[in-house]
Amino acid sequence: MNPVLADFVAARARMEPHVTHTPLLTSRALSDATGCDVRLKAELFQRTGSYKIRGPLNKFTFLSDEQKRRGVICSSAGNHAQGVALAARIHGIRAVVAMAENATPSKIEATKAYGAEVVLHGRIWDEANEKALELVERDGLTYIHPFDDDQLIMGQGTVGLEIVQDWPEVDVAIVPIGGGGLISGVSLALKAHNPKIRIIGVESSGAPAMQRSVSEGRLTTLDQVDCIIDGLCVKRVGTRNFEIVRQHVHAVVALPDERMFEAVVWLMHYAKLVPEGAAAAPVAALLNGLIDVPAGSRVVCVLSGGNVNLEQLKGLRWN
Repeated sequence: MNPVLADFVAARARMEPHVTHTPLLTSRALSDATGCDVRLKAELFQRTGSYKIRGPLNKFTFLSDEQKRRGVICSSAGNHAQGVALAARIHGIRAVVAMAENATPSKIEATKAYGAEVVLHGRIWDEANEKALELVERDGLTYIHPFDDDQLIMGQGTVGLEIVQDWPEVDVAIVPIGGGGLISGVSLALKAHNPKIRIIGVESSGAPAMQRSVSEGRLTTLDQVDCIIDGLCVKRVGTRNFEIVRQHVHAVVALPDERMFEAVVWLMHYAKLVPEGAAAAPVAALLNGLIDVPAGSRVVCVLSGGNVNLEQLKGLRWN
């Protein structure tokens, strides 16, 4: 998979008019704090509240008529569920979603509101995914993987396309990592524009599946995870995602969930934005000194979504 920028332009055209070209916002406070020119790719303003609608919209254009007739199924911590549900409604396709039992209630309700059938199973994505695969065999549904799929990766990569369209001079992009779909697509798009752009991924230190895999040089499954941020709580990243990250991503860093929640509050206070925990991971990494970039660098933090669970922010304060 070696796409050129025109491939992402074509993917973006397949999504029209159903996705928003989200803004790239200047953050003076973050720039002053880091000594860099920092901008925020605000996917929290995307339809469904996150970038996750992009991949399914691209994927569904490749389904056969028979696949569309039978319907689709996915497993999700929440945002992929909403993306699949809305994209399926746009295409007139039946959608079933397997979600972890502890998924954010607002995400469950939003998924149902988009017209999907929701099945709750397990405590983490991996367990919900097992249920989804059972239903694939039972009902003949087409499985829509949340990250390990080339057509889905291309759709998510249109986030990167928009970044270079709005700021061709970007030097560094910092992207959250759950299963690896977003950073895979973004890194491919950015590298197609300029191979010298540095891509840095950020994970929860309680679920560092990509960092561990890169460090060991092989795809690794974590024995357990200790992460309450649903978009980052994955035991095993995707095969395609691991290969793309290993080839195109400069570094993967990790930090505790609490630091990410503090970054949520920081962004609420200083940027007047309300990202979810996973979306704040790039900003948390910058504020905690985990990103080694020269002063004056042009840096983009991808704020992947805004479907925040406010209960998780209780007791946190900004400094």
